[in-house]
Amino acid sequence: MKEQQTKLKELATTRKRILEVEYRQIREAIDRDEKEAMFAIDKEQEKCQSKLVSLMKKFNENIEKMNRTKSEINILLDQSQSLTFLKASVDLPSVVNFEPYNPRMTVEGKEVIAYHSAAVALKEWITKLMEQPAENRIFVLKPGNQFPIPPLLQNPQLPHPREYPREYTRDFAVSQEMSRMNSPSPACTPKTKALGAKQKNKNPNKDLKDHKDRKDQKSNRSRNPPKGINPVFSKSMENLLDFTPKTVDILDISQPLSSPAAQNFVKRSELLKYGTILNFDVRTAHKRISLSENNTKATVSDDPAHYPDIPLRFSVCSQVLCTKGFSQGRHYWEIKMSSNNFCGLGLAYGRIDRKGPASRLGRNAESWCVEWFNVKLSAWHNSIETVLANPNPSRVGVLLDCDQGSATLYNVQDRAIPFHTFVFPFTEAVYPAFWIFSNGSSVSLCKLIN
Repeated sequence: MKEQQTKLKELATTRKRILEVEYRQIREAIDRDEKEAMFAIDKEQEKCQSKLVSLMKKFNENIEKMNRTKSEINILLDQSQSLTFLKASVDLPSVVNFEPYNPRMTVEGKEVIAYHSAAVALKEWITKLMEQPAENRIFVLKPGNQFPIPPLLQNPQLPHPREYPREYTRDFAVSQEMSRMNSPSPACTPKTKALGAKQKNKNPNKDLKDHKDRKDQKSNRSRNPPKGINPVFSKSMENLLDFTPKTVDILDISQPLSSPAAQNFVKRSELLKYGTILNFDVRTAHKRISLSENNTKATVSDDPAHYPDIPLRFSVCSQVLCTKGFSQGRHYWEIKMSSNNFCGLGLAYGRIDRKGPASRLGRNAESWCVEWFNVKLSAWHNSIETVLANPNPSRVGVLLDCDQGSATLYNVQDRAIPFHTFVFPFTEAVYPAFWIFSNGSSVSLCKLIN
C-alpha cells in the first residue's frame, strides 16, 4: 500500500506538471495576442498623429500665404494715390462661406475594432465554457467526439516524449512505469505455456469454478472494502476508474456569433421579455421624413416638413433617431417595413454627425446598420460593407445586449430567425436609428405584447 501511495503521489505530481504546461501555453497565446492588439492601437495612434501633424503643416502654410497677401495689400494701399495702385492687381481668393473644418480623430481603425470585437467574443465564449462542469467541456470543444482517456490512465502505448515539450519527458517516464505496473506479466515461456495448457485440460470444471469464486471475491471486495482502508478513499478510487462518457445537452458555442446555424431560431416569447417602448425623435428627423401615429411611424415625402433648423436634425441624409438610448442591460424592439428596398436600420451614438455624407448610417465609426439597396442586403460600420443573405423580411426584431456588446437582428415571422449580429464594445449610449429614402416608404415601431 505504501508503494501504491508513492506511485499515486507521483502520478498526481505528473498530472499537475502537464496541466501547468497546457495552461501556461494558453496564457502565453493570449499574452501574445494582447501585445499584438496593443501594438495595433499604438500604430493607429501614430497614424492619427501623423495626420494631425500633416494638417497642422498645411494650416501653417495657409496662414503664411494669407500673411503675404495681407502685406501686398497694405503696400498697395500705401500707393493709393499713384498710378501703380490703379494698374495693380492682387490674386485674392473668392469669398466662400463654410463651417470650420474640425477633423475627428478616433482610434477605431479596422484592425483595432477587429481585435476589440474578437476579445469581447472570446471572453463571452470562455465564460460560457467555464460555466459548464469540467467533465462536460470536451463535448462543447469537440462535439460528437468520445470522452478521451487522459494519457496517464492509458495502458496502451503512449505518445513519444519527443512529441511534447521538454517538461513532459519525465512525466511520460513515470507514466510508462505505471503502465508496466498495471499491465499483465511478460509473455510466458513455451514451457510455462505447455504446463498451463496441460493443467487446464486436466480439470476444466475445477478451473471454471475457481474463476467464478475469484470473480465473486473481487465483487465482494469492491462492495465491502477492508477495514484498514478508508471507505471514502476506496470509493474515490472506484470513481477514478469510471470514465464512462455521459451525453448532455449543451449549447454549441463553437460557431461564430453571427452564424444563424449556431443560433438557429429563437422563440419570440423569449425576446419579448426584453421588450421596450420606442418613439421617433422629431428633433432628429430630416425634413423629408414626416412622423405620425404618435411618433411611431416615419414616412418619406418629397414635400419637406416645416421643422426648425436645429443642430440635432439630420440635414443631408433622410434619417431619424429614437428618443431613447441604451447603455446597459438587454433591450428588444421590432420594426415593420412597408418595403425592404432603399432603407436601413441599426444603432448610432448620440454624437453622430448630422451634416455631410459622413452622417449616413454605417459610413462612420459612430453607427451600425443593415441596409437594403435594391435586392442587396449589407451590414455597414465605419464604411466597411459586409454583404449578407437577404431573407426579405417585412418585420425585423433587434436584440441589443449592452453588457455583452452585441446587437442581433431577427427576421420575425412565427418565430425569430437571426440573420446578422454586430459585436462591438459600445462605449456610450446607443440609439435606434433609421434611414429611408424612397418616396412613400415607411417604417413603424411595433407595439410589443408579451
